[in-house]
Amino acid sequence: MDVARVAGVSRATVSRVINRAPGASDQLRARVEAAVAELGFLPDPTARALASGRHRAVDVVAFACGPPDIRWLGADPYYSRVLSGMMSLLQAQDVQMRIHAVNGDNGPGEIDAIAERVTVGAVLTSLPPDLASRFYSRCRQVVSLVATSPVVPAIEADNAGGTRAAVEHLYALGRRRIAAVHGPKDNTCATARREGYLNAMADLGLAPIETHSHFMRESGRAAARELLERRPDLDAMVVASDLMAAGVVQAITASGRSVPHDVALVGFDDSIAAECANPPLTTMRVPVEEMAAAATRLLLTGDVPPGHRQYFPVELVQRESAGHRAGSA
Repeated sequence: MDVARVAGVSRATVSRVINRAPGASDQLRARVEAAVAELGFLPDPTARALASGRHRAVDVVAFACGPPDIRWLGADPYYSRVLSGMMSLLQAQDVQMRIHAVNGDNGPGEIDAIAERVTVGAVLTSLPPDLASRFYSRCRQVVSLVATSPVVPAIEADNAGGTRAAVEHLYALGRRRIAAVHGPKDNTCATARREGYLNAMADLGLAPIETHSHFMRESGRAAARELLERRPDLDAMVVASDLMAAGVVQAITASGRSVPHDVALVGFDDSIAAECANPPLTTMRVPVEEMAAAATRLLLTGDVPPGHRQYFPVELVQRESAGHRAGSA
């Protein structure tokens, strides 16, 4: 290879530098980059894929926050929205999509194996910071759809601002005993949404009423049942995902209360679960499709800067689950 000859390094070193893989010093990287510039070398990703026997693909890595049952991947509408956003770009490219599901038990080993096979790049949908950092140390062509470590490139939603807006909306409706069903403690989106809730409650002079659960309908139902037993006087809930909120509606109605007359409810995501709930959910819309498309677009450029950040706003979508009490002004 001419680049290796001009730079005075091995072909393996050139490969590491071009693919942004670890294992080459800053000095060697500078020499290879200078040789690339001198020769006007443009790496051909298709040729690289053929030479390695690999198809060009974008890998999607999903992490199970709950029990290690693969059914969660198909049951959560968040992932179908991620795939839809990615396919809007990939269908015009000669690039495949590979989907991987990992959990806490097999996480490190699976992460290493996936990173080793990456060609175009990988989109991390919900990996905790330690696994995202591990992936990034083995493959630099990666973008996370949640905040992880400062160096891992990420496309982020304004989760804290969204929950703050949900609390403020309920407060404006006259609700004062506003509870929250948060997501898993090790999920950064859930952590940010909890932060927004606590800050809004403090600013409004309200005492927090909260619990944690998993991003699943059954978990939301169980969490709401516990909250209603602990605080039967609560009059509103902010829930960390629409899927959980659908279970919360079930728990509220099973207790003999109604939504929104007795308990007003705001979900998070604006997924199909919000539209299909009874009543339909007021929710905070996360532009998941747009975020997934932005991550895919960045990978297709072949150049993902370390620590890259792009932020998307979250907006309130009003439906029937968060309205005034009957007879209120």
